[in-house]
Amino acid sequence: MKLVVFDVDGTLVDSQHLIVAAQGVAFAEHGLTPPSRAEALSVVGLSLPQAFRRLVGEDGPIATLSESYKRAFNALRLDPAHEEPLFPGMADLLARLRSRDDIRLALATGKSRRGVAHLIDSHGWEGWFVTTQTADDAPSKPDPTMLRQAMAAAGVPPERTVMIGDTSFDMAMAVAAGAAAIGVAWGYHPAGALYGAGAVTVVETATALGELFSGPLAEPEQGTIAEEITRGG
Repeated sequence: MKLVVFDVDGTLVDSQHLIVAAQGVAFAEHGLTPPSRAEALSVVGLSLPQAFRRLVGEDGPIATLSESYKRAFNALRLDPAHEEPLFPGMADLLARLRSRDDIRLALATGKSRRGVAHLIDSHGWEGWFVTTQTADDAPSKPDPTMLRQAMAAAGVPPERTVMIGDTSFDMAMAVAAGAAAIGVAWGYHPAGALYGAGAVTVVETATALGELFSGPLAEPEQGTIAEEITRGG
């Protein structure tokens, strides 16, 4: 059995416009200059306190910014102008992986449990993931606790686990947990940062990602999943 763990924002879901808009509202409520789009997206994947700590510093209004952001995000999500579409091909890829009897799926995300529940309900994914790990369940990425909890819940060891994400935080979390890290190039951190944080490969499309899982992944006696991926499947 293998565990394939997906990040959400920037990997499955293109939520950048909503994230940037919600940060803008939160900063405006505090009389602060909003971060640039690049700055806003650079902290995607972190828990809200960690993200705002990076944006405003240790002495900034971290807790109240986090609360303002959550209110703004939930309100803006109801506006059709602020969609959170899935990235092309990801819905089909999840469905294909879910149908395999040698793979279990999981989520590990900086979103809140409420946000993950909304996502799963919106896309009809109830029961698709053996475990969902959120910002409410563990320390922020790149701390490995979230991924370790996912592996424990699934009953799958690190050498049989792959973390798929778009940020260096996802890659570093996987490395710290002893799992393989696969980066996606359509998200919010550049490929160089993903490789620098430990990605064994970075894919450009959902099709290319699916090709990494086109055949049976390595069994324990054949080596780790990371070795199988780097051999080309």
